[in-house]
Amino acid sequence: MASSEAAVKREAVGSDSATRAADLCSLLEDYLEPRQVQQVYRAYQFGAAAHDGQRRLSGEPYITHPLAVARTLGEMGLDAESLCAAILHDVIEDTPTAKAEIAEAFGAEVAQLVDGVSKLTQINFRSKAEAQAENFRKMVMAMSQDIRVILIKLADRLHNMRTIFVMPPSKRARIARETLEIYAPIAQRLGINSVRVELEDLGFAALYPMRYRVLKERVRQQRGSRRELLDSVRDELCDSLAEGGIEARVIARQKHLWSIYQKMRNKQAGFDDIFDVYGFRVVVADVDTCYRVLGHCHGLYKPLPGRIKDYIAIPKVNGYQSLHTTLLGPRRIQLEVQIRTAEMDRVAEAGIAAHWLYKDAGGPTSVAQSRAREWVHGLMEMQENAGNSIEFIENVKIDLLPDEVYVFTPGGDIMELPKGATVVDFAYAVHSEIGDACIAANIDNRLAPLRTPLETGQTVEIITAPIARPNPAWLDFVVTAKARAAIRHSLKRLQGVEAVDLGRRLVEQALNAMGLTLASLDGDKVGEALESLGVKGLDAVFEEVGLGRRMPWLVARYLAGAEEQPDESRHATASGALTIRGNEGAVVTFARCCRPIPGDPIVGFASAGRGVVIHHQTCNNIREYRNHPEKWVDVQWDAVAEGDYPVAIDLEVMNRRGVLASVAAVISDLDSNIDAVEIEEKEGMIATMKLVLGVRGRVHLARIMRRLRGLSAVLRITRRRG
Repeated sequence: MASSEAAVKREAVGSDSATRAADLCSLLEDYLEPRQVQQVYRAYQFGAAAHDGQRRLSGEPYITHPLAVARTLGEMGLDAESLCAAILHDVIEDTPTAKAEIAEAFGAEVAQLVDGVSKLTQINFRSKAEAQAENFRKMVMAMSQDIRVILIKLADRLHNMRTIFVMPPSKRARIARETLEIYAPIAQRLGINSVRVELEDLGFAALYPMRYRVLKERVRQQRGSRRELLDSVRDELCDSLAEGGIEARVIARQKHLWSIYQKMRNKQAGFDDIFDVYGFRVVVADVDTCYRVLGHCHGLYKPLPGRIKDYIAIPKVNGYQSLHTTLLGPRRIQLEVQIRTAEMDRVAEAGIAAHWLYKDAGGPTSVAQSRAREWVHGLMEMQENAGNSIEFIENVKIDLLPDEVYVFTPGGDIMELPKGATVVDFAYAVHSEIGDACIAANIDNRLAPLRTPLETGQTVEIITAPIARPNPAWLDFVVTAKARAAIRHSLKRLQGVEAVDLGRRLVEQALNAMGLTLASLDGDKVGEALESLGVKGLDAVFEEVGLGRRMPWLVARYLAGAEEQPDESRHATASGALTIRGNEGAVVTFARCCRPIPGDPIVGFASAGRGVVIHHQTCNNIREYRNHPEKWVDVQWDAVAEGDYPVAIDLEVMNRRGVLASVAAVISDLDSNIDAVEIEEKEGMIATMKLVLGVRGRVHLARIMRRLRGLSAVLRITRRRG
């Protein structure tokens, strides 16, 4: 009896799945050829057999999920290969089926798409975050070959979010956060607005269920109270357009809940302070009519200054085109109106998917398609420069920031950058080599520093220098993932070159103390020493010495073929000190605790990962190194040290108007720059200025201090260490 009941249930399940498959095929018959529809149905039969007996947490047979994913793509109008891959997207990952079997049954193209969406299941990762990052990295690699991979993944995530509420709360929150941070922004970046909106609202409901319910109820209440007013505005707008002889479709629209919540959070405002919850979309025949409609809207209601945006002339980075204006409607309610053509409306909702059928039809490449390719190319560049998969996924999150600024190159080309982007971000957007060599910029023909944030409409010209190189401080203010990844990559490369040079000098110094030189060493003994040290080549061991990972005197003894086993606690005193030129880069750092400058008596210490750290000989912090003499490095300043060095000085001054300007003028006249300033009131009319200046050495500093003492407002001046 029990077995017959189970058989009946299996038959019912199979019937339900077959019905869904038949419904999908009916949808596809509107735009696919019969043989292609048949191919999709065969994929359903193959997937149903592979997933036979598997169920989702909801209790439904597993095949219902791939069918739902395929239906979403069918509604977008994607091709047969994408639909087959959607139905089979979990077969490799969750069943014994191999990629080769899919290729044999449906072709290499479908198999490649399925493999691109499948997770890495054969590798053990140290953490869930690392697994997530590596799987995302794999997907991006596949996406670079075929953009349909991400479209399948978005449809997959959409159905998972629609059914997420059967999952445990902790897993639900993790998946919802990932959706809001990565997948919804990707949908926006590809212009697939319909998917993006639903992903955001589903993620909001799963991550913050109480906030979602409260906000949904407030919107429902407000919609009821304002329905009559909104209908009145819509009628007035339609009448105005009809009188002007303009045929248009006017649609009342409501901001989705996640958008309202984000606006409330970003502006620290309550729901009643968010006025543009409602708006209208006007769809017309052509671009010329869009601008005519804009004029009618402004004649009907007063536009708000600064709230008119022309995304037709300058499309968004994802290819989105529309005119936006915010109007002050009846009862001083703010109403946002979007004006676009029917084609623009289609692209705004479906993005790159709206143009997928152009792929094989020889049609023109759409703005959305070309922008998507540029974005994927940028992802690949970031992937190559990222140190690991977790760093890569963090860079992608930064890159998916939705707000943009639009600036011009000197040649008139438009560059899209995230809001808050700086000159350095612009330079790296032009080319990585331009970014590496930039030193300043002309913004609208005015000289500007590298950290200057850019604004829409500015013309930016980058100034470069052949000897310039990236500065680690740039990482504190750049906002684009491309700039951040490129700076880190260049710094690592430069650090390697600089470390090799410094390490060679340190080893040569240690060999000189033993009465030897690199040229005099026995080649066979050097080879044995390198093998014993476990490194490939002299440059590799020099780099480790330069980075402070190996002691130079110890390496020198190995290379010289010393017979006894060296003792790390012993330290050979070198006869010649390492000369500090100031151009060693990141492998020589100057301690912030004492801020040594050329001319100061200095000592050096080898520090793992930082190379040689230079301290003033009187620095209190060098006491901790007394028990580690093997880390001491004999150093001295080069006769002509390069660059500016930070130094801290304290000035006691009369607290009166203009004193800071007088001090700054003296410092500027003597070719120095104030890097930081802090003013503290001491006693009534007396204040203390704490300055950090850039100087070339002790002589330069002495000249500055002498001139400052000559100011009548300056009572006392001292150099501060720390």
